[in-house]
Amino acid sequence: MTIWALVVETTVGVSERKHVEAHVVAHVSGSRAAALAELERRARSHAPEHPRSPRRRRLLRVSDGFLVVVDGAWQSFATRFTLAELLEDSAAPVPPEPVDTPEEQGDQADQAELHPDGVPVKPAWLGRDDLP
Repeated sequence: MTIWALVVETTVGVSERKHVEAHVVAHVSGSRAAALAELERRARSHAPEHPRSPRRRRLLRVSDGFLVVVDGAWQSFATRFTLAELLEDSAAPVPPEPVDTPEEQGDQADQAELHPDGVPVKPAWLGRDDLP
């Protein structure tokens, strides 16, 4: 299943210290349309820190996301919302090891080695660490 990264690039600082910072704010698994809908929801509700006294706000759709431009008294500030397919993540969490369900444990018991009289050679409780 495709994993989509929701990336937000926003203008921070003011005057000569104004620059752009990018952050992956969320991941969405599934279709591109579902991820784009979530990205649009975030773009519409975004309230940027600057400018402090906004005069005009515009939400624009671009090929891979949205652009919010807010004009202030002296300067404009932009926030870009981009949808990107996640191809690699060096800090991705390790998936948990699968746990046997009671049904699977029963299937394994059916395959256990049996004495001629049908009694298992190794009792089912032997070696289990979940028992008191």
